[in-house]
Amino acid sequence: AGRGAPISPGCGAMISGVFFLSQKGDILLSRMYRDGVTRQVAETFRNQVIVQKDSGRCPVQMIGDSSFMYLKVGTIFLVAVSHGNAQAAVCFQFLSALVNIIRSYCGSEMNDDTIRNNFVLIYELLDETLDYGFPQNTTVDLLKMYITQQGEQAVTDGEPVTPSNITIQATGAISWRKEGIKYRKNELFIDVVEQCNLMVSNKGTVLRNDVSGTIMVKCYLSGMPECKFGLNDKLMLDNEAKNNRGKARRAGAGIEIDDCSFHQCVKLGKFDQDRTVSFVPPDGEFQLMSYRITESINLPFRVLPVVKELGRTRIEVNVKVKSMYTFKLFATNVVIKIPLPKNTAQVHVNTAAGKAKYESSEGAIMWRIRRFPGDSEYSLSGEVEIISSVTEKPWGRPPITMDFQVPMFAASGLHVRFLKVFEKSNYQTIKWVRYITKAGTYQHRV
Repeated sequence: AGRGAPISPGCGAMISGVFFLSQKGDILLSRMYRDGVTRQVAETFRNQVIVQKDSGRCPVQMIGDSSFMYLKVGTIFLVAVSHGNAQAAVCFQFLSALVNIIRSYCGSEMNDDTIRNNFVLIYELLDETLDYGFPQNTTVDLLKMYITQQGEQAVTDGEPVTPSNITIQATGAISWRKEGIKYRKNELFIDVVEQCNLMVSNKGTVLRNDVSGTIMVKCYLSGMPECKFGLNDKLMLDNEAKNNRGKARRAGAGIEIDDCSFHQCVKLGKFDQDRTVSFVPPDGEFQLMSYRITESINLPFRVLPVVKELGRTRIEVNVKVKSMYTFKLFATNVVIKIPLPKNTAQVHVNTAAGKAKYESSEGAIMWRIRRFPGDSEYSLSGEVEIISSVTEKPWGRPPITMDFQVPMFAASGLHVRFLKVFEKSNYQTIKWVRYITKAGTYQHRV
């Protein structure tokens, strides 16, 4: 399991220097972190990359014994220079984080004037975010605790910015949450958002079937709470079955999570130990984890298409769509796209549910159903007249695609079994868990 943590100084990436170059290759700002790198390497980059107009091909260039990794943001080239075999992924992660930091201080626009007018601030940010070429703290909210130019005050409720507060939050283990947060109503929202991917052949064989999910959290809690929740993970349920043999729960129930990644606030050791997700949440909205599941997917819809070519000038279309979820639920904004040949002349469509019509801009029949109840089946029939052409290539028969949203339904079967909040003041917490399944790549070949 991975996590979206700040860039660790132990990653092994050594950045020898950082350059801000104009569109013409002029040096706007530079900062050296290691010996052996001078401003002359910027001239090498200008001659070999910018002048040669090679900047759009590959963001990594090896010139001599130097590695150049760069981003172009607005009119600025942001270049990291390193000697030897640098870790390019870590360098790009740092450069992207640096762009976000500068924009949070100086505005969204990045141009020559932005760098020139704020070079003192940018030098200070570079000193705080890089130490001897190793990326350090790149959290914007934490940097604003002690770099307070332009009147940026990161401490709320009038709390003074004291050196002790800065030290605690800059060096503490919980850098993503400030102390002293207070709410009148303490609420915690968890949204399980899944994208269901399906590819079915024209013979009805399932070629691809998986779910990509994210768990989003909205946290409005006072103090420094610790949250804990458990999923119906197969490993957790199997362990519980072994420990409680007399109970009714059987081993083998639950879902198998193939891979997952976590926000930096999650205690990975706790998850590896008992498969519970424990974390001290940041304030506000954030993505707690993402996951992927490939086994035992509950498909929300089943599509049964029959497309017949009657000679060279007619096509007969019959499509049935059946909802596979319980009748207590319903899908919203369902769109079925049925592609037709480019030389389509006229289309007659009949359906008892929703609205369907041929849209030439899409090159397809667009069947829209605002509300699709569970355990229901709707059908569409149509006759298509096409213009016969001698030079026309055979119709490629693109797949039928679907778009939809099914609230309170998880295609993977994932379920939040319990959700607990621990805080020293022991306040009452209002907790919400919601589920929604959306269409990812949902296709049926014809």
